[in-house]
Amino acid sequence: WQATRASRSFMIALRFGMTKRSFFSHDDNIHTKKQKISMTASNCTWGDWMGSWKTNAADVDQEAERIDRQKASFGEETISRLKDLNVLILGCRGVGVETAKNLILSNVGGVLIVDEDPAKMADRGSNFYLTNQHVKDATPRAEACLEELKTLNPFCKVDICRSSPTTELLSSTNVLSSGRGLAAVVVTSLELHSKFNLKEWNQACRAHGIAFILAVNHGVSLSLFSDFGTSHEILDATGEPTQTLAVSNIEVLESKPKLLEIDGFSDEKPVVVVTVAQAEHGLDDGDIVTLDDMRGELESWNGRQVTVKRVAIASPNAAKLDTSGVAFKEALKLPTSSVLANFERQYEFYKEQHESSGNSDKKFPVRSITMFNRLALVLNEDDKPSAFGTYQAGGLLNQLRPPIQTSYQSFADTLERTPVPQMLRGEEWELGHGIENHLATQAVLDFYDTNQHWPRLHNDDDAKKMVELCETISEKRQSMDGACWSQKISWGFPSGESRDLDKKRLERFSRLFATELTGFCAFLGGAAAQEVLKKSGKFTPINQWIHHDEEALVVDECPSNTANLQQSRYAHQISIMGQDFQRRAAQQNVFLVGCGALGCEYLKGLALMGIGTGESGKVWVTDMDRIEVSNLSRQFLFRQTDVGHPKSVRGALAVQKWNPAMNIEALERKVGDDTEDFFDDAFWGKLDLCWNALDNVQARRYTDSKCLLYSKPLLESGTLGTKCNHEVILPYRTSTYNDGNENDDQENQIAMCTLRSFPYLPLHCIEFAKQSYFSDYFEFGPDQYETFRNDAASFFEQLESMDAGEQYRSLTMISSFLEMQKQSGGSKLDLALLIRVAFDRLIEDYRTSILNLCHSADVMEKSSGKKFWTGTKRRPRPVDWNDAENKAALMEYLYSSSGLYASVWQVECIRDRSAFEELVHSLNLQQPEWSPPSEAVSLNDDEEEAGSNDEASKVENLKGDLYKIDTSTLPPACPQEFEKDDDLNFHIDFLTCATNLRAWNYDIRSSPRHTVKVTAGRIIPALATTTAMVCGLVDIEFCKLVLQLQSKGRDVFLNSNINLAAGSGNFTTFCPDPPVPILTNLSTPKHFTSWDKITITISDDGAPKTVQQLVQYIDTTLFPGVVVDRIFDLKSSNNSASLYNAMDALKLDWEITTEEGAAPTVSQGVFVQWPQLRMAVQMLGRLPPQSNQRKVFEKQVDTVKKALDGTKDTFQKSFEGLVQDAHRQAYRPSDDDKDDVLYFDTIYAKRKYLILGVDCHVVDGNEKKDIHLPPIEFTFA
Repeated sequence: WQATRASRSFMIALRFGMTKRSFFSHDDNIHTKKQKISMTASNCTWGDWMGSWKTNAADVDQEAERIDRQKASFGEETISRLKDLNVLILGCRGVGVETAKNLILSNVGGVLIVDEDPAKMADRGSNFYLTNQHVKDATPRAEACLEELKTLNPFCKVDICRSSPTTELLSSTNVLSSGRGLAAVVVTSLELHSKFNLKEWNQACRAHGIAFILAVNHGVSLSLFSDFGTSHEILDATGEPTQTLAVSNIEVLESKPKLLEIDGFSDEKPVVVVTVAQAEHGLDDGDIVTLDDMRGELESWNGRQVTVKRVAIASPNAAKLDTSGVAFKEALKLPTSSVLANFERQYEFYKEQHESSGNSDKKFPVRSITMFNRLALVLNEDDKPSAFGTYQAGGLLNQLRPPIQTSYQSFADTLERTPVPQMLRGEEWELGHGIENHLATQAVLDFYDTNQHWPRLHNDDDAKKMVELCETISEKRQSMDGACWSQKISWGFPSGESRDLDKKRLERFSRLFATELTGFCAFLGGAAAQEVLKKSGKFTPINQWIHHDEEALVVDECPSNTANLQQSRYAHQISIMGQDFQRRAAQQNVFLVGCGALGCEYLKGLALMGIGTGESGKVWVTDMDRIEVSNLSRQFLFRQTDVGHPKSVRGALAVQKWNPAMNIEALERKVGDDTEDFFDDAFWGKLDLCWNALDNVQARRYTDSKCLLYSKPLLESGTLGTKCNHEVILPYRTSTYNDGNENDDQENQIAMCTLRSFPYLPLHCIEFAKQSYFSDYFEFGPDQYETFRNDAASFFEQLESMDAGEQYRSLTMISSFLEMQKQSGGSKLDLALLIRVAFDRLIEDYRTSILNLCHSADVMEKSSGKKFWTGTKRRPRPVDWNDAENKAALMEYLYSSSGLYASVWQVECIRDRSAFEELVHSLNLQQPEWSPPSEAVSLNDDEEEAGSNDEASKVENLKGDLYKIDTSTLPPACPQEFEKDDDLNFHIDFLTCATNLRAWNYDIRSSPRHTVKVTAGRIIPALATTTAMVCGLVDIEFCKLVLQLQSKGRDVFLNSNINLAAGSGNFTTFCPDPPVPILTNLSTPKHFTSWDKITITISDDGAPKTVQQLVQYIDTTLFPGVVVDRIFDLKSSNNSASLYNAMDALKLDWEITTEEGAAPTVSQGVFVQWPQLRMAVQMLGRLPPQSNQRKVFEKQVDTVKKALDGTKDTFQKSFEGLVQDAHRQAYRPSDDDKDDVLYFDTIYAKRKYLILGVDCHVVDGNEKKDIHLPPIEFTFA
């Protein structure tokens, strides 16, 4: 598999021509116009959008390839608007280079950087592109970074200003020769005020409609400011997908019933109520929808924008209606009139009871229940509600998000008039801690204006002056309305009551002002770049300030510890956290699992912080994946020349160039149960922590379980588009990842009947194309064929484990492949035959099956007298091979489908579309005449596969046909492993064709290729901005671990849940949760946590050695009164095995005694284990001694008796033997599985302990109560 992925990646790389010159050239032609797709054949009128024919680099839109995952987050329109953004970045220290990196990766139009200051050694602690040579040569920082920044993305213009610009640059309309002006200015340090008066620049930006972003890190404080001017239009406030709701019914109520509650509707007003197919519409009162796909007399309403209101109904409190129950949800599927009738009866019943019980003078208590599958349309005065009475079928409600007009205050105004500045920590915001940060920001600007220098590092005099300035500013503002001054804040609201300023925090701000930390720089670089992207109208800007302090990082301000006696790249870290921190950092042993987008950012941070640079320190990074083109837009350590190479290897090489002292080992190994021979106890034991950079729940759960076992800290994080979260997991102090309920499959399931016969949304067509067409023809089908071809006996044995539907599916696919062999006449399959096969599938799937479905529905309609095609059920239309209007789509299907069949049968395909079309025409393909089917198509709405009973009867016939086949004559097939990122493999092309032909059948909107790719490929939207931001936060948490702050408790640490798209209110951080208590059901101990385990060491006095002693030790010494039911290996996936099972112990008392000519005496328990013995015992009791039939039943009894005696003997030996021997006997694989046996023996040759689980109970009176115990770590050496 890995080799296959690698070869695919190399194919893509070769297709692009992997030369540094061609890919990293910055010729203006690359930037001023998009590369055009060259047609392989100029006279071809179909398939321009397809990827399978683009074998040359000139044919491929390389820019689109790079930003594929970003497009999944932003959408195509926003992606194109980003190309209009030119950004000026002032400053190129840590925050500046991080912001530039993220904007360039985000594929904005251009980035212009200003920083003429020479590179210093301390800058190398946060700017990853600076080198010792740059420092030695005093190269200006911007110039030093320019070439590396350019290599990040050849499609983004990057340049520097050779001299300090003035505000005149803001009026330029041709920045970077783009023909456009600046869209945003980013200030990355308050120190830039000395060169660019920040208030003046902000005002100039406002005057020219340019966004002004301030992102600064000084010491352990950071601030983010955003100003989009006096008028800014937000086109999409959250980026969340808009709802598309399928209409299942529309009803017109002549007047609103009293029980129906709709905001703004009076009782006498007519109401148009729309019922949607989805269980919950997810809309609010006042939301706007566009009507679409309305049919018949309602067709004129298509495109109309209509406001909707939620629909609720009054229900008596006494009814105690369970709105989450199945009965209620099923009731809501009835017509609104029926629902109202039911509720009216209920209402009257309970009202009568209320009044008859003497409460007539009291108000009848009712509650309002929202019917989440209904909406009321708000029509205009001249609209006639009665028009909707003609509704029959179809209809969509497309949610519309109208633009939002916003305005923002200036930098100067907000500095003065932000009474409760936002802090990243919610509790600090509510307590008003942001006042100190806000005052300090103003004070430090005043400090420079007065003293003409900035606060100096660790300078007490400057710190004192800063405090005095803050106090003066606060006093002056005290009488101003809405000003920021030192007043008490309660729950986020100013009280007007003054309080003392926190002088220690203000002094610290001054003393550390000259420093910055790489983690804070990464956070700000991601957040600031995302703010810039909001200039496109996508997402909501922050409002307007966010501050953050990490006082916990300053644990020791002893001058001898924080002093820098020599130039060091770690000078800022030492100035803040001390020399002892730096020594511990160098000796850290860190295991980084994953080297994708998260992993690249973490490797950068580790290198900049100097982790693993000591004699005993080391960083291990592992990742099985190879680099692909789509990775390049966010995995910034990689370049085009890295495509096809291992991520971990190339990532390690990149950061080792930045910091050659870093001891790093790159691995290409999976981390899981099957690699514990490499990642063994010795490996985990020497680690200081594990650091996850993973993208799936299963792997996260595994690493979390290892950290639990070895009591190691775990740093966890994840991203999804603009959303991200991180979690710090501390041994014995916090909850763990496995304490949560995360899983990889959180999608809403679509009913199979909907996918199979009644789709009504584009998603349904995509899912059916993936689950049925692609899987059956190119994955499941070929796989089953190969199993049959290689080992028919094993195939039929495997077939018995399937249900009838799966058996039928397997056998029919194999039969279809055998039919291909027959059609070839014994010769090798060729493309012409495969085109015919593809044509047959086209006719069957998109014509014959459709005609059969319509025919069966027509028969049902005629017999029942009821309309069948109502609500979301759309009457489909069949394709017609002779229809010239649809010829392009049909040809595209044949091209992609036959190409995939060619891959399955290893036949050379034709990629030239004109040559392919000529071959198709030469085959003279004829559409067969349709005739009604002999069997009706199932029209059931239930979930079960249609015709499963009929399929069961056909399975035997199909088996009989396969029994006759000589498999030695069959050619091999190559099952296709779905791969979304290789455009040459036909996969996405086929899915797009299959999706859109099915959509055409059902008159559903077609889906662009990229939408099909994202949906079918389960692509997770990813952005460089989000990744950088969350990784920066985690870097800071790592510093706390190096400082050993876990001894101060979990409150020192920070978890986050942030959505960069949705504004300030979605910057949520909080301290980690405590461990989750697990109840034992014992009086003592009452509970334990996932971190706890019972340790038993065999060498200790009185410690149990045998299984029997272990059982007695648990139920008499550890937990007296507990009855042990089972002891098992907690880590094993073999749930049926055990070291001890109380049921086996009971077998010691079971007996089978035989007597010549009589019925045997058998313990009742034997019949439970061997139920077939009961018949044998009964027959031996009835048959006379001389009967020959007795031998048959006596043999059965003898067989069971031997099995019982063997079970007793095995159990007795295990029970009285050593625990480790019992474990080996129970869990060691059979000798037939040589690889598994070797792996097991390798593990337990080194491992001298077992992690055991115990199932047990106590008897409380007549009640049996389960007991939960911590795992047992049983050490036997």
